[in-house]
Amino acid sequence: GPGSGHGKTSCRGQKGQRSRSGGGVAPWFEGGQTPIHRRLPKRGFKCPTRKEYAIVNLETLEIKFQAGDVVTPEGLREIGLVKRLGHGVKVLARGELTKPLTVKAHLFSRQAIEKIEAAGGKAEVLR
Repeated sequence: GPGSGHGKTSCRGQKGQRSRSGGGVAPWFEGGQTPIHRRLPKRGFKCPTRKEYAIVNLETLEIKFQAGDVVTPEGLREIGLVKRLGHGVKVLARGELTKPLTVKAHLFSRQAIEKIEAAGGKAEVLR
């Protein structure tokens, strides 16, 4: 109020953008010059046919499954190893596999197939 010594305009000056309630500029506003996101060129592109596979490594299968189990994409989703199946599951070769498992997936790395078969299991490609 008036007794505070900041009466009438509350130290905001007279008129203008900064005196209004909710006034002030957005953090990205550059004073009217062309903003940085419009000055810089576009780069690259997003491939419209890109396929995103859910990734699972052999070390995870070693921990979560018993010898002789059949590993399927649906099973992986049920136990929480895969959030969304999307275009399918790809099995990669990180870690070691000592148990014979039957692994069904949409893609395998070459080394993953070698390690699965070396452990006495089978790698089946789903279509």
